[in-house]
Amino acid sequence: MYVCLCFGISDKKIIRLTQQNKVSDIRSIREITSLGSQCGKCIRQAKNIIEETIAISFEKAS
Repeated sequence: MYVCLCFGISDKKIIRLTQQNKVSDIRSIREITSLGSQCGKCIRQAKNIIEETIAISFEKAS
């Protein structure tokens, strides 16, 4: 599913960046992509995806 329609950034890309690049917040992901730099409507959803991915990774590590 597309999270950022302005730049075509999907939830899968956000998850992959979170896992591979150790992205832990919106600021970090914006350094890699253009997410949220046009209309900004995607930021809340992207933040939720990042938080969920981190929580799942933490559970798997425990």
